[in-house]
Amino acid sequence: MFEIFKSYLTDKIHLSHEELMLIESVCILKKLKKRQYILHEGEIWKYNAFVCRGFLKTFSIDTNGKEHIMNFSPENYWTGDRESLLGGTPSKYNIDAIEDSEIILIKQEDFNMLCREIPALNDLVNKILQKSFVISQNRIHANISFSAEEKYQNFIQTYPMLVNRIPQHMIASYIGVTPETLTRIRKSNLKK
Repeated sequence: MFEIFKSYLTDKIHLSHEELMLIESVCILKKLKKRQYILHEGEIWKYNAFVCRGFLKTFSIDTNGKEHIMNFSPENYWTGDRESLLGGTPSKYNIDAIEDSEIILIKQEDFNMLCREIPALNDLVNKILQKSFVISQNRIHANISFSAEEKYQNFIQTYPMLVNRIPQHMIASYIGVTPETLTRIRKSNLKK
């Protein structure tokens, strides 16, 4: 599993053998079964998590029991709850596996040490955070500005590799429409 993470890192930055060994020394390897949680609402998130294999989702449940998906995390994506991690506050979210998954967890104190000791890793983390901010900004814009059909088209264009991998009700939750609305949109698109 570490080989996948190592490949991800070395595709993006140059790391010495010693730096790779330091990174590996703090990695916690975890296997998840489909529907297994790594975070429950109310817990404090203490890790940086990288998905080596599989697929996770971050979501909340409202008072009516409706699921609201915040993020999907397939292979080579990071996941977690940054607010809980940085503030030490109970999480508002749940994270579970959509598929059997293998992830790497790095405790926050170890992650901070890695970023101090390996400047190239720190630079990579900053680039990832900047990219995540832009993605979040675009998602907010789409949610407040786009019609339901435009939201779905935007999702397809942004995540073409996920469309056939995720159940339709999860896509509906992610883009903020009902499953029935998404079914109508998809049928309408098939007729075009």
